[in-house]
Amino acid sequence: MSISSYCSLAYLAVFLPAVILLYSLAPRKARPFALLFASYGFFWMVSGKLLAYLLVSTFSIHHAGIWLALTQKERDLLLEQAARGEKKEIRGHFQKKQRRIVLGMVCLHVGILAALKYASFLGGNLNTLLAALKIPFTLPIPSWAVPIGISFYTLQAVSYILDVYHEKFPADRNLGRLALYMAFFPQVMEGPICRYRDTASQLWEGAPIRFRNLAFGLQRILFGLMKKVVIADRLNAFIQSVFGDYASQDGGILALSVVLYTCQLYMEFSGTMDVVLGSGEIFGIALPENFRQPFFSRSISEFWQRWHITLGTWFKDYIFYPLSMSGPLKKLTARARKRLGNHFGPLLAGAAALFCVWVCNGLWHGAGWHYLFFGMYHFVLILAGNLTEPLARRVTGALHIHRERAPWKVFQILRTGLLVCVGELFFRAESLRDGLAMFRRMVTGFSLASIQNGAVYQLGMDKWDFLIVLAAVLVVLGHSMARERGAHPRQWIAGRCLPVRWAIYYGLILFLILFGAYGTGYVPVDPIYANF
Repeated sequence: MSISSYCSLAYLAVFLPAVILLYSLAPRKARPFALLFASYGFFWMVSGKLLAYLLVSTFSIHHAGIWLALTQKERDLLLEQAARGEKKEIRGHFQKKQRRIVLGMVCLHVGILAALKYASFLGGNLNTLLAALKIPFTLPIPSWAVPIGISFYTLQAVSYILDVYHEKFPADRNLGRLALYMAFFPQVMEGPICRYRDTASQLWEGAPIRFRNLAFGLQRILFGLMKKVVIADRLNAFIQSVFGDYASQDGGILALSVVLYTCQLYMEFSGTMDVVLGSGEIFGIALPENFRQPFFSRSISEFWQRWHITLGTWFKDYIFYPLSMSGPLKKLTARARKRLGNHFGPLLAGAAALFCVWVCNGLWHGAGWHYLFFGMYHFVLILAGNLTEPLARRVTGALHIHRERAPWKVFQILRTGLLVCVGELFFRAESLRDGLAMFRRMVTGFSLASIQNGAVYQLGMDKWDFLIVLAAVLVVLGHSMARERGAHPRQWIAGRCLPVRWAIYYGLILFLILFGAYGTGYVPVDPIYANF
């Protein structure tokens, strides 16, 4: 059996039910091992013998965590026996020892990721540079098979080691529990990026499958399928047609394709996350949320606090804060505060840390200049927003604009949405050159002629396809508006009487069957984020 995505028939109709049955039949103490067996089986079906990389990652952090724990224990014993004047030297000695362990683990994991994912990109650019300098030498570029989800489980491994080093929790001596944290099948391919202290104990608990968890999990899976199959997959033909031959399209079609791609990306990724979180919920495991109504954001900074939340918090906790609190940047902040004031002073050092975050964010998504440009684009927008915030407040105050009233909020939301769409243009483009060419054509050659004369319906979607997508988007929008206002649609459905509940469920299933994009003529969207 081959599993192409979490929304595939093989996963939903065969693999997941089989795991539920296996888990339910297993004794409580054996249930975590049933999940671990299923998780390694899932990874084998997705990546085959590349499972070896996941095993190397798991065994290495297990060993390194125990090594750190023993080092910390030895330090504490010596500190208890040491004289007061010796304690500083002991702490310094053991801190250096622990840092070498951590550095070795970070280099191992980041090195494997870099070799597998970025060797071709770096080698190709170096060869281009050597050719431009007329140096008669060409670097050999290895070709590696990349395990699905390596960027996700690598970040989980690094966070575990760093948290043990900072003594946020003791190292786990239970190899099985650590292995399940690394490999849990619903999140190993596309995230969310979990933290050990949030999910490991849940995974190893072996709680029974309860009816409420099963019902709520299936609800969420069904809703995620609607996003993926009805919207993302139906939009795929149009987006591939336009991006594959953008030079033949006018600016209006390109602008529409950029908006629709942003919609597709959100529906595919958030829909997959619904399936992932719903799968975890069935087993009583609360995986972290990865989206929180991002298109209601009023700024780019807020957007990234609501989109791919677990990636953003990982970069914040393990790159931004350590850099901004490092000695050199703290000194820079103190000097800049004296000269530039309390608002602009801290922004100078913060900008350096923010730059590193967005370089990593761009390259994490892929090995290409357009991904790096994507990161720098958001870095500039966030930095500009921080720098101009005092001026914006003065201007809106002078114009008597109430910043918390609906008109201004709507303006901010629309402005943020537009900026996000432009960023996604470069994210989707095949290269930075293609992205710049599309943007230039979209701006300078903007025309609605192809939309008005009906040529837009010759690009993979007809009028009915657009109407079906619009209807499904309105359903998702209604759900998002309810969540934004603090409502809980799933709890509301669960509180209805049995006929109403099942009418809603059957209605959604019928909607999927009638309007889902599958069968002859449709190519399902590959799991976009599984490649990152």
